[in-house]
Amino acid sequence: MTKFKTQAISDEILEKLSLKNRYSFVNNNLMSILSPKQFNFLKTVQRFCLRFEKKNDITHGPEEDNYEWIPAFGKEGYITRSHNFNMIDINYDYHGACADFMRYLAVDSFDPQFGMASGATVHAINPIYEHHENIPVRLEALKELVTGKSPGCIMITEPERGSDAVHMLTICDEQEDGSFLLNGEKIFSTNAPKSKWAVCYATAEKNNGNTMAQFLIDTTWDGWNCERVMIPWVPQVFLGKEKLVNLQVPKEYVLGGIGKGREHLFEGLIPERIGIAIGAIAQCWGALAHAVIYANMRKQFDKMILLFQGVGFLLTDLWARTTNITLGLLKFAESYDEKMEKFGGDIPRNINQAMVASASQFKYHCTSLAKDVCYECANVMGGAGLCDNTLMHDYLNMSRIQEIVGGSRQIQSYIMSMALRQIYKMSVM
Repeated sequence: MTKFKTQAISDEILEKLSLKNRYSFVNNNLMSILSPKQFNFLKTVQRFCLRFEKKNDITHGPEEDNYEWIPAFGKEGYITRSHNFNMIDINYDYHGACADFMRYLAVDSFDPQFGMASGATVHAINPIYEHHENIPVRLEALKELVTGKSPGCIMITEPERGSDAVHMLTICDEQEDGSFLLNGEKIFSTNAPKSKWAVCYATAEKNNGNTMAQFLIDTTWDGWNCERVMIPWVPQVFLGKEKLVNLQVPKEYVLGGIGKGREHLFEGLIPERIGIAIGAIAQCWGALAHAVIYANMRKQFDKMILLFQGVGFLLTDLWARTTNITLGLLKFAESYDEKMEKFGGDIPRNINQAMVASASQFKYHCTSLAKDVCYECANVMGGAGLCDNTLMHDYLNMSRIQEIVGGSRQIQSYIMSMALRQIYKMSVM
């Protein structure tokens, strides 16, 4: 049960808004959409979250450090299910984009801010998974992240560059022994103040994306300086501003040398943006679960508010839009899993480019939808949707930043416009 300072909602309604009931609402909506394998895994993760909440008396209050929950989730394999990590002796029976979709749906309803933080760790895991080359130090980092021994972060954004991920100012100087010295600043790196491992991008020449390289950093090294950037809308998620001062990265920690970083950066755009889209849709379902249960319980003018057209018709519209986008996103995840299996994890360039555009479409649409759904659901609940008695305030707050995370709305529009130009060239003789 959520911990609050002053109770503003009746005991009866608060009881009905339990995690168990909210899970039941989501399941009753998705049982006809999901395959048996998907649905069973969703329920498995939900059961773990229910037990974990009860056993540890989780209140989701502001005094709790949800980073302390990461080891328990990692031990169960619930930090990520994007891959099968047999190279570190972890073999998940069920993995891939669909599996991680189900994981995120369950974790987000349990605690939205924890879901966001764990999602950022996944963004650090993916490039290490792709470029570990069986080098022991990389495998060690990968295992610690996957098993929850440490959260991870990815460092792309810079103070003077924002969503421009190509024209970086952070410099990497290659040394005679193959190591690199990094100098520069990054910002808004989710989990950075809490992370042991970071994946960082830098260029050998400022503003020249063709000289970009990719690095794995141990944050205990000299030259790592990190302070927290406080985002009031997500007070339990730690974002960082990092200053790298002659930080030396040994050769074995170089995931991609000069000229390879840009390629590695763009290959990660599909899982990153789909992950953000999944998070946004999970927030939609979490907000709807709250609002629908509340609207069936709350009475106004001696009538449950669901029966007023202004409430009932609004919720049905949000419900329909969320269901339809969920179907589209699930189809994309299924298609992505199929292609990863068919091509042995190396999707052909032309197909990958098309999927990059689709990932931007989903990131753009899902985050925009979350902004509408979470606000309107909170609005339907009135003061109950804004106070600290439920997790609705988390959904409302997080939906306000999702359009910015992972490339702003305008950047997604730009990517899509370039994709339209490419499709035109392919289509018109």
